[in-house]
Amino acid sequence: MALDPHLVCKGVDVAYGQVQVLFGVDMEVERNEIVALLGTNGAGKSTLLKAISGLVDPLAGEIWFDGQDITHIGAVKAARLGIVQVPGGRAVFPTLTVAEHFRAANWLYSDKDPAVVRGRTEEVVDQFPRMRERWDQMAGNLSGGEQQQLALGMAFVAEPKLLIIDELSLGLAPTIVEQLLGIVRSIHDQGATVILVEQSVNVALTIAERAYFMEKGEVRFSGPTEELLERGDILRSVFLQGAASVTGGTGSGAAKSLAVSGRKQEAGRNGESEPVLEVRGLTKRFGGIVAVDDVTFTLEPDSILGLIGPNGAGKTTIFDLISGLLPLDGGRIFLKGVDITRWGADRRAAIGLGRSFQDARIFPSLTVAENVAIGLERHIEVRDHLAAVLSLPAVIESEMDVAWTVDDLIQLMNLGAFRDKFVSELSTGSRRIVDLAMAIAHDPSVLILDEPSSGIAQRETEALGPLLKRIQRETGCAMLVIEHDMPLITSISDEIIALELGAIVVRGTPEEVTTDPRVISSYLGGDVESIQRSGVRTAEPTATATATAKRTRRRPLVARDKGT
Repeated sequence: MALDPHLVCKGVDVAYGQVQVLFGVDMEVERNEIVALLGTNGAGKSTLLKAISGLVDPLAGEIWFDGQDITHIGAVKAARLGIVQVPGGRAVFPTLTVAEHFRAANWLYSDKDPAVVRGRTEEVVDQFPRMRERWDQMAGNLSGGEQQQLALGMAFVAEPKLLIIDELSLGLAPTIVEQLLGIVRSIHDQGATVILVEQSVNVALTIAERAYFMEKGEVRFSGPTEELLERGDILRSVFLQGAASVTGGTGSGAAKSLAVSGRKQEAGRNGESEPVLEVRGLTKRFGGIVAVDDVTFTLEPDSILGLIGPNGAGKTTIFDLISGLLPLDGGRIFLKGVDITRWGADRRAAIGLGRSFQDARIFPSLTVAENVAIGLERHIEVRDHLAAVLSLPAVIESEMDVAWTVDDLIQLMNLGAFRDKFVSELSTGSRRIVDLAMAIAHDPSVLILDEPSSGIAQRETEALGPLLKRIQRETGCAMLVIEHDMPLITSISDEIIALELGAIVVRGTPEEVTTDPRVISSYLGGDVESIQRSGVRTAEPTATATATAKRTRRRPLVARDKGT
């Protein structure tokens, strides 16, 4: 029980339409306390934050802040009371500049002395030097990590009394997370109460002394964060259970359904050495900034190639260039030996280039099953509208094939509980899983994954590695993966490319890359604690490093003679 409750939630119920999400949630947060809100995907964490912020209206229960009933107060009045939320995912306007974002963040203080407002902005920007460098650039051109920094900077400018952060570490490198934790502590020291939704128990333990754990819309645990680690039953993840079910055994219809177009063998399995993907001299500029600088590499059949680097290193830009979402300023791209440099994104996808996005670009108004079915669109054999109207046998057979494959993929990805739910009702982590299922349904020859662990809990991330390896084996596709989670990327990759300032620093086996001094300096900032948290072994292992090593232990990786 909080001694001086700043925020009190009593029996809060919330529903989206006919679907109830929260069931009698009770929570108390003491004044100037930092509390972690943890839970499985779909547990209702983000919905509870929205109820506190006035973004959704509870069906029942009460929410009190500073001794005032704010249950049905609305988002604007809640913000004026000092409740500021940083939503999960990307909370920026892509067509506005960084400077315009900070001007917008001061809307609550339009009646204050402009000099005071400018001073507050300068103080915050000093904490985010990258934002000063990007001051006149549009937010849509920033990396995912930079966009999250911008969102946090806007919240800090607002001088919150209650700062609510949804998934602080989402898609960020360890050093960036460490920097953001320092900023959160600074805001806390200024008198703000903080509620932090986190998928990473390690991050929660770093900053919070007390935690709430939610599952299926109810609070399952509340107390000191250290006690949470002793509760293996509540740390068990739904996704972990599902992934474990596909990492062994004799196989199922789900595994067989992955090769939906009948492509069972790739060139690599037939002994061919020709790379399935090749990029030569890839170059991209945004104004005077070189985002990608003469990048050349190959992706071999049946292999997984990881891309790592600090935020702003050009990783996602490279993916956008390969996908055809951005025009090249220089270089050429070959897919299965075909020059696709001037092809559009749709044509590249049609010959087997699959892509997932860090922000899970799926259809929120469709159900999970409908989204997965869309991933199968290019494999539909009968496309005649008249035949569909007349329900001809060929159409019925095609629809049945799609339905069976959708069911198999949902089973494989353990999405059965969400099959008929709208995507808008899912948590960030669950949407990531749906996005991955859609990419698999596409049956690509090359699958490029942008931060597949974004929004996924730590235990879920550990299960994701074996699942991705199995998907690669069953489909025969080659994978190109961007990932900040070092244990994950080192466990699944045959080779890793490290990038800095848009250029390749080094390529090699995971062991070679993660121990390279240039990588430690550029990607991890040379910070020993960050290196240990990221799973990179050091000469003097500490308790933290030992715990991390247990999570990252993997089979020896043999160096391969691949082109660079």
